Amino acid sequence: MKVRLIDKDGEQLGVLGLQEALAKAELSGLDLVEIAPNAEPPVCKIIDYGKYRYQVTKKEKEGKKSQHQVKVKEIKIKPNTDDNDIMIKTRHAREFVLKGNKVRVTCVFRGRELAHPEIGVRAVRQICEDLSDIATAESDAKLMGRNLCVVLAPGSKKKIGPTTGTNTVHGE
Repeated sequence: MKVRLIDKDGEQLGVLGLQEALAKAELSGLDLVEIAPNAEPPVCKIIDYGKYRYQVTKKEKEGKKSQHQVKVKEIKIKPNTDDNDIMIKTRHAREFVLKGNKVRVTCVFRGRELAHPEIGVRAVRQICEDLSDIATAESDAKLMGRNLCVVLAPGSKKKIGPTTGTNTVHGE
């Protein structure tokens, strides 16, 4: 079997037989590592395998550092939550969205509050409209049991204006 051989300095030694490549690696006191198995012929390099694994692991960790995992943060309100409290919760939700997280706005109904879900829908709609400049609702608000939920994702697809309308949340 023939392989393309690269020495420890990165210079190509040409296409050699596998036994000859192993002998050259043994002579230099290093390992023969297959770098590109899908190439024609396969590419092998004479390097210290432990050092090579360390560099590959370091590169993978560096790649993971730059990734941002999207978390779903939750804002809970009740139908009778005061306007000032809703403003504070909206401010917190804005911070979450600006950091790149999704926000689940949940309105929890207790007892007879469920007789008038439109009050809770109004409160949830108010939060969605306040955040419509930086976030969009993934779907309409849904009443699941005693909770009215809507998930807001970062990024605004609709611009608020007289021609395009507003970010809508249905549920009444």
